[in-house]
Amino acid sequence: MFRLPYIDDKMKEMGKIFDFKYIKELFTLALPIIMGNLGHIMLGTVDCFVAGKYSTGAIAAISVATSIHATIVMFGIGLTISISPLLSNKRGAKEGTKKYFFPSLKFAVLMGLFLMCITFAYIPLLDFLGYEPQLLHDIKIFTFLLAFTTITAEISVAIKEFLQAYEIVFLPNFLMIISVFLNLVLNWIFVFGKFGLPEMGVAGIALATVLVRAFVAIVLLAFCFIKFRFPEYDDTDYYKQIFKIGLPISTSIIIEFLTFNYIAIILGRISGLYAAAHSIILVIGNAAFMIPLAISNALAVKVGYANGAKDYPEMVKYIKNGIGISICIMIIASTIFANFPHQLISIFTTDTKLISIAVPVMYIVAAYQICDGIQVSMSGIYKGLKKTKFVMIANMLGYMLIGISLGTYLGIVRKMYLFGCWLGIAVSSAVLSSILITGLFIILKKLKKKYRSEVNGL
Repeated sequence: MFRLPYIDDKMKEMGKIFDFKYIKELFTLALPIIMGNLGHIMLGTVDCFVAGKYSTGAIAAISVATSIHATIVMFGIGLTISISPLLSNKRGAKEGTKKYFFPSLKFAVLMGLFLMCITFAYIPLLDFLGYEPQLLHDIKIFTFLLAFTTITAEISVAIKEFLQAYEIVFLPNFLMIISVFLNLVLNWIFVFGKFGLPEMGVAGIALATVLVRAFVAIVLLAFCFIKFRFPEYDDTDYYKQIFKIGLPISTSIIIEFLTFNYIAIILGRISGLYAAAHSIILVIGNAAFMIPLAISNALAVKVGYANGAKDYPEMVKYIKNGIGISICIMIIASTIFANFPHQLISIFTTDTKLISIAVPVMYIVAAYQICDGIQVSMSGIYKGLKKTKFVMIANMLGYMLIGISLGTYLGIVRKMYLFGCWLGIAVSSAVLSSILITGLFIILKKLKKKYRSEVNGL
């Protein structure tokens, strides 16, 4: 057979880094999650797109409202997403896990009610943030309606995480794709007032979100009760484990969200254009981020199962291949962002001032992608290892001490505005990735000795 020595040598080198068996397993689990994650970000994209067609003020309003609300809601979501790595570890240790469905659902409902109350409570405080009257009015309306999504969002995440622990990922993620089209239709009807309905503007975008999230939660509940029989069970220790693993995850997510969302909150006071530009950039950046995030979710399940089974070689192979996939994906995203910034921004707006603000920032976003891919992959690995406290500490060091402080200095003090804020985030992401990589080497070294001693002890 005809051979090309150079290509053969390169394939052998690739084989040392990538094991296609594990790549296939990760992608089999991750591809539906990628579909769902892209669907999730497309929900925000639809909101941003429709708001842009309605008015620049509408984009600014939903950007600020979503930034504040997401920071609150992510506390509950962060706790809830600990369900899949927790149950994966239990499955790896050969423990029955179907009994945890009702406790997971109960936790989600209670957390959703708590978050709803928090949302209603902070609405009056928005008066003190110094926004323009019309912008403040729209922010309040949007936030009030978003409060009703907290319970259905928590239920959807809890069920998705439960199913993900069993590697049942197609339906919950396919629903997200259906939701995008449903959201687009409802946005068009409510925002612009079709079929005899009044024109609702920003309120219409929020109302569409309420209905779409309710639809997803209802379908997932119906699927679970049709497919499974869940025993009645309650275990206070299970809730303690959720908080033990999930609270650091939740704190980490809040820190990350706060780092990104403070930009819209602070710069929105200077001009709604900065908030609008930031919202568009986040939508574009998150579209790429959803792919390594899906790989991260798959890693949390696979690494969690291997950790529960105390299978060190399998664990390391998943880790190496998962990180490698994420880096490759983000290199591609970085190349696209750096070469087509104007075209990407122009999808969402024709406002020349808005475009002139957003386009230069896209070069920072392009440089930031690779580190972002590494850190989110690491996050999934640490979830699987149940070492989430280290991620929380790393996020505090990276985002709080560097991202927010440097971003504020460059953006506000040095008056570099959106460009300066994003430059601070890019630097913090590089620092965060370095910390997580170093910590992982130390943790894996300790686990290798621990597993070896346990095997020898047997």
